[in-house]
Amino acid sequence: MIPYGRQSIDEEDIRAVVEVLRSDWLTTGPKVAEFEQAVADFVDARQAVAVSSGTAALHAAMFGLGIGPGDEVIVPAMTFAATANCVVFQGAAPVFADVEPDTLLISPAQIKAKITSRTKAIIAVDYTGHPVEYDAIRSISDKHGIALVADACHALGASYKGKRVGSLADLSVFSFHPVKHITTGEGGMITTDNPELAGRMRRFRNHGITTDHHQREKEGSWFYEMIDLGYNYRLTDLQCALGLSQLKKLPHFLDKRRKIAKQYDDFFARISGISPLAVISDAQHAYHLYVVQLNPRYLGVNRTELFRKLRRQGIGVNVHYIPVHLHPFYRREFGTGTGLCPVAEAASDRILSLPMHAEMTGQDVDTVCNAFQEIFEGA
Repeated sequence: MIPYGRQSIDEEDIRAVVEVLRSDWLTTGPKVAEFEQAVADFVDARQAVAVSSGTAALHAAMFGLGIGPGDEVIVPAMTFAATANCVVFQGAAPVFADVEPDTLLISPAQIKAKITSRTKAIIAVDYTGHPVEYDAIRSISDKHGIALVADACHALGASYKGKRVGSLADLSVFSFHPVKHITTGEGGMITTDNPELAGRMRRFRNHGITTDHHQREKEGSWFYEMIDLGYNYRLTDLQCALGLSQLKKLPHFLDKRRKIAKQYDDFFARISGISPLAVISDAQHAYHLYVVQLNPRYLGVNRTELFRKLRRQGIGVNVHYIPVHLHPFYRREFGTGTGLCPVAEAASDRILSLPMHAEMTGQDVDTVCNAFQEIFEGA
């Protein structure tokens, strides 16, 4: 099976983790701040806050912004559930906006249409690793005085108009799950230029407490206060050591992913009935995912049949995503349903994610393409 995504771990990564295992600090130690600074430097942000997952990063971002009961946050329909769930965690309401048909990125026009007096933030998702239209969305957020959060969990290393994703929103959120560009096993990060927001999120990841154990040890102090109701969302030194080692290899990983995407692009340019998602000229794509849209009328096979046939041939295709507003929880608790975001709903029946990760070889990509070719010729 060629999986749709997987980690890339080498001996250097293993040595980095073993070194921490032999040290005095397994968690809340010096590697955390070192990893935070390295990520902040990479994305050209002033601050970075490490947490235990991308979901924890989204939750911390909502807490940092003071999102709470009675507030609304605009989110795209085409995303993972955590993008909306983080709003609900804070007692606020996610408002679902539709996406553009060619990129499946949140539509600026839809954002404008969804803003009310209760809107406190926009979460714009860099779906598949493609940056959103930051200029257009920033213009809307600035006009209405609301915060812009980038769910950039797919987009570490992407850029928009020459600026790195991670420096383009008030808060930007990353994930280090094994299928992402770099991994810490589980882990996440929020980047920002706002030191006050960074401080609130650092307390939030540590039970709402003013200092952590490493800070108190350095200061020779025992005293701390809990000033917010926070969570244990800390990232360990073990994970941060792995993240630091992985970050050094990120340019190589990005180059591999872009070469795979080019190989796919060249193949699908010759196939009728399958369209890769569009890439705008202002964006440099990070290719967490390579998603195509199918037209069954041309192919002679529907998405379900194609999915099963490819899986039987060892091609680990996947689907990203069912629109969040169609999940049973949101239908039940927020009264959402079919027809709310028709572009996302139509796309969700046609999209397919192809294998895309830095461990793939050119031969692996050929194997995926040949499997498609055999199915179409036999349809």
